[in-house]
Amino acid sequence: QVQVVESGGGLVQAGGSLRLSCAASGSIFRVSAMGWYRQAPGNQREWVATITWGGTTNYADSTKGRFTISRDNAKNTVYLQMNDLKPEDTAVYYCSADVLLTLFSTYANHYWGQGTQVTVSS
Repeated sequence: QVQVVESGGGLVQAGGSLRLSCAASGSIFRVSAMGWYRQAPGNQREWVATITWGGTTNYADSTKGRFTISRDNAKNTVYLQMNDLKPEDTAVYYCSADVLLTLFSTYANHYWGQGTQVTVSS
C-alpha cells in the first residue's frame, strides 16, 4: 500500500507565503513525477506544478514566478513554496505521486493525497 499525505496548509493574508509538503510512503521502489493540483469551490481540479525524479519542473501560468516546487528523493517528499499569495489561490491543494512499486514495474501507479486547505484573505 502507498500513502500520500499533505501538510502545511492554512490561512494567510494576501501577499503572504506558505509552504506545503507531501510525503509518499509505503511499498515504494521509486516515486517518479510528483505534482500539485488545486480545486477551488465550484471549480474543477487544476494543475499547479510538477517535478520529475531528475528535478525538471513545470508550472501553470497562474503560478509561475510565485510558486516553487522542489523535492527530496531520499524522503519521497515534494514541497510547494507559495509566495505572494492572492485570494484566487484559495483552494484545496492536492499532491500527486507517480509510483513505481518494484524494480520490475513497467508503469507507474498514480496516487493522490487527501488535500490540504489553503485560504488567502484579502
